[in-house]
This record gives sequence, C-alpha cells and structure tokens, in this order.
Amino acid sequence: MKGILFLCLFIGIELSAAGQQSGNTQAQRSFNNAQAFLDKGAYEDAAVQLQQAIDKDPDFQLAYLQLGDVYRRLKTFDKSTVIYLKALELNAPVDSRVYYSLGESQLLTGDYTNAQKHLNLFISTYEGKDQKILVRAKKYLNDCSFAIEALKTPQPFQPQNMGGNINSKYREYFPAITADGRTMIYSRVIDGNEDFLISTRSKSTDWTEAVPLSTNINTKEYNEGAQSLSPDGKYLFFTGCNRPDGFGSCDIYVSHKSGKKWDRPFNLGSVVNSKYWDSQPAVSPDGNTLYFSSNRPGGLGGYDLWKTQLKKDGTWSAPVNLGPEINTPYDEHTPFVHPDGQTLYFSSDGWPGMGNKDIFYSRTDVSGNWSRPVNLGYPINSYHEETGLIVTPDGLNGIFSTTLTDTFGELDLYSFKMPVVAKPKQISYVNGTVYDKESKQPLAAEVLVVDLKTKKTQFNDFTSAETGDFLAVMPVGSNYSLNVSAKGYLFYSDHFELQEKNGNKPVELIVYMERIKTGSNLTLKNIFFDTNMSTLLPPSLTELEILLGLLRENPKMTIEIQGHTDNTGNDVQNMALSNARAKAVYNYLLEQNVEAERLKYKGYGKDKPLANNASPEGRQKNRRTSFVVTGI
Repeated sequence: MKGILFLCLFIGIELSAAGQQSGNTQAQRSFNNAQAFLDKGAYEDAAVQLQQAIDKDPDFQLAYLQLGDVYRRLKTFDKSTVIYLKALELNAPVDSRVYYSLGESQLLTGDYTNAQKHLNLFISTYEGKDQKILVRAKKYLNDCSFAIEALKTPQPFQPQNMGGNINSKYREYFPAITADGRTMIYSRVIDGNEDFLISTRSKSTDWTEAVPLSTNINTKEYNEGAQSLSPDGKYLFFTGCNRPDGFGSCDIYVSHKSGKKWDRPFNLGSVVNSKYWDSQPAVSPDGNTLYFSSNRPGGLGGYDLWKTQLKKDGTWSAPVNLGPEINTPYDEHTPFVHPDGQTLYFSSDGWPGMGNKDIFYSRTDVSGNWSRPVNLGYPINSYHEETGLIVTPDGLNGIFSTTLTDTFGELDLYSFKMPVVAKPKQISYVNGTVYDKESKQPLAAEVLVVDLKTKKTQFNDFTSAETGDFLAVMPVGSNYSLNVSAKGYLFYSDHFELQEKNGNKPVELIVYMERIKTGSNLTLKNIFFDTNMSTLLPPSLTELEILLGLLRENPKMTIEIQGHTDNTGNDVQNMALSNARAKAVYNYLLEQNVEAERLKYKGYGKDKPLANNASPEGRQKNRRTSFVVTGI
C-alpha cells in the first residue's frame, strides 16, 4: 500500500498552516518540536512530542490529528484509530479527509462496520479535487463489503508450526518445495543477512534440521531471497539486491544444480531485469515461463506481475505484463505457480479483500487465459498482510509465514489444510534415474516429456553423469510420452496415461540405456493408430521425430521397422494390418528424406509376442510398433 495509501498524510500539517494553535505555551512548544522531527522523517520522535503536546493541552485538536497521521505513517493503525476518535470528540470542525484517515485505520484493524460509516461520511462531505483519494475510498468500501460477508462464512483454518527443525528464533519465510515433496528451500534472516536454508525428508519422516545452502549461492556481502525452485529441484531462481552485476535495485538470478553441487548463480540479464525493482520469481513446472513482480513502467499499478518465456535459443523473451485479468492499479506480489501449471497464487491489495494484502488464486483456461482472481477467504486472509503462500505438490496444504502464539522467533513457517475450492489440479510425476545398461553407471542424457493431448513440452532437461536423476511433473488428466536420448545409445520410450480416477501415484523409473549395436530392438510406445487402421495419429509425431533424429545422428545405421498384433481376430488380417502400420512409419521416414536403402519394414502379426495373450494387459503389450537395428 505504498504511495496511494498516504495521499492525505499529515492533514494536521495543512491545518497548522491555517493558523490553529494551542493556548498552552508548553503544548505549543512540544508541537513545534514535532514539526522539526517530521521534517527529518523522525516519526517516532515526532509522536513523542505530539503526545506531550496533548498531555499538556487535552483540547489541542491539531496535535491529535497530526499524531493520528503519524501513527498511520508508522502503520500502527490501532493507535491512529484511538487518536482520530479523540480528535472528533472535541467537536471542533475537521477536514473531511480525517474521516478517510479514520476509516482506513478502522479497515486495517478489522473494524469494518465503522470503517464503512466513516468512509461513506468522507465521500459525502469531501469537496476537494483529488480524485485519487476518492477512488481509494471507494475501493476501501468494496473491501469493507467483502470483509463483512467473508466473516459470515469463515474457512477452516488451523495453521500448524512446522517445528524446530525448520523454524528458529530468527525470521523464516519464502518456502519453496520440490514436486516430490522431499526438499524445501527457504529464507532465514540472521543479523540482517538473508540466506537460504535447505531441509529434506523421506516419505515417512519429518523434515531434517535445516542447514545453509551452498556457499556458491549464499553470500555474506549480499542478501539472497524471494526464491522459486523448479519442481525437479535443479534450478533455483531468486532475488539479489544491490549487487555489482545488477541492473536495478533488485534483480533476478538463477543457479543450476549440477550433480550434487549448485553452480554459481548468474543474472538473467538486461532483457528480463531493468533499472527498477524486479523480484519474487516463480518458475512454471515446465521451466519455460518465469513470473515475477516489478515496478517497471508499463504496468497497471505500483507493482505488477509480469512474465518472460524461455526461447528455443536458451534466452529469455522481453517481459509481458499479465494485464488486468491479474493486475490492478495497486500492488501485486509473491506469485507462485503450482506444479499443475494451471493455478497461480499471489498477493494483492487491489482486488476486494480484508483490507491489506490478501492471497488470491487464478486458473488458466484451455486458451491460457487467467480467470478472475478469487480471494482465499477469512481467516486465511485477515486485516493483516498475507503474502508469500506456496501450495504443496499434492495440493493438500499451504505453507506461509506468520507470527502466532507458538512462534519460535520473529516469523515462522506454518502449514494449513487448503480449502477444497482453492486446491490446484492433481499432479503426478516420474522420478527416474538413467544408467548405462552395461556398466550400470549414471548417464548424462536428455529427458523429454510431452503432453500428447496439447503437444506441449512438459519437461526437457539433461541428467548429469554424476547422478543420472530426473524428476518430471505430469498434471493428471492427460497422456504423456517420455523419451530419453544420449549420443551413441538407442533412445528410451515410455508412455503414461494419467486419469483423475486413478489418483496421482508417482512413477518411480529406472532407465537402462542400450548402446547402438546390430540386433538392438526398441518398442516405440508412442506410435498410435486408430483401431484396425494404419494411418499414423498426430500424437505419434513426437516420437517419430526422435527416431528421425537418431537416424540423422547415425548416418550409417540401418533399421527394420516392425509391426505386431495380439492373437485376437483373423491371422491374415492381423498380418496385413501389422505390415501396413510398419509401412506407415517407413513412409514417414522416407518423406523426411531418410534414404530408402537404410530402411526396411515388415509386419509380424501375432508371431513375436512380448507377453502372454491370455490377459488384456498382455495383449496390449503385444500390439506395438518397434524397430530393430540391422546395421551400424
């Protein structure tokens, strides 16, 4: 609520210029002393002097009004409310903006009915030309109306302190968690220095005692905070302020985890960062979109949410404002994109709420447009400032920072059950490790996961030779292809159908990559045909392109494309169908300029089963398209 909130700050000073004085010399002296402190911005000292003026002259209305203004400036709204009411009890005429100041103070202490009364009184009596204050007053009235209704339908809310392994006597905030829910990175401030801590857990254990993150990221010279962790835990986007390589007051940086070690972070550059305040990054689960808050020009309010997208050449695009669907003429902060890729949580004091910054959520539709933000409701939101929410990958819990009776220190991390309506979409994930089939050693490889319904790349990254591990998020409700590729190896092919009725059980996967050699055989699990048809369906293109890339990378490699069926139906027809399907793949490769002498195709019908045809699962495995390496 910067700037706009205090448009009418220090009404008392204006009245002083109009000649209001105290008849008490000592009171007037204290009042004059307060003016000197105000000129220096020493508001606490000014408050002391104004209180002394009131003590010496209880009828000194101007001192009351100025003290109320000072308390508003210090955001001690409970005190400003009391002081403004005492000023009004003196029954002397006041500037109508005093009703605005009192109404705002009451709004921000949860006294919504009286705030409504005084804001309406201000609007009905104000004769000034400042339209901004009228707009703000009407906005506050909307907040009052929303809050009064929200209090009637409270949401279940029982925040639980995350315990002494996470929290301390210091300030903890801005949590980030991996998609498997086993790693959390968050910020802690010690002696004014903000650094990252990391805690882990297995499926059945509590969080371990947090330890500082890598010294490649944490520094003694600068503050690191307001971070976002990619779902696989390999990329950490964060905010760094006042650094020598910065472009503005605060910039966005990124560090990559190579094997078990974090690389030194680097600035995202002048395309993303500006000479203004760029902070609070939130990376999408596919890693291709980065959301952040900024006060750069071109926005709708003071601080807006923006996005930049990763281009094919590895650089980021010029940021784009999220527009009036998300942003308001006021402030939007702390974006968080759930691993479902469709639900955005953020804080705002512009949308109707409980008075200060509230937490909202919005979802994208099939066209990628954001829905109107929805307030999480009371008491998750209150007249205090709520900000910095994340939601666990399973969608069950929210995690945020606050101060409650069982807080260990200044600010602790708490979790709470998410309201059903505010939960994100279900997700699953594949947690895999890639090995060389012969040596059983971890392998550096490219992993590609594609949503076959939308043709959108869901995950595309490289494993390290040190660990070979990867974690790819897959929102429930679609079908996915998974391919793993490494130079000199046959690629790996897998397929996942994730329907909501089947829940979101994650996939644990060990991938053994086979070196290319004559006789190697690979089933193409993402080649699709309609029943009894041999025309390739569009979702097949993803895997066909990978096969094409393998052939281009190995120009002396020759293959036989094979079609197979189960044992149901007519043998002659099955043989013909399997042959036609193999030929469809053969024709595609020819159309892509693969030399005909490198390709053969043949249908084998039911003759080469992989599994017993007695079960539906076995028959499904036997209906397939594959290829065998015939030369290299």
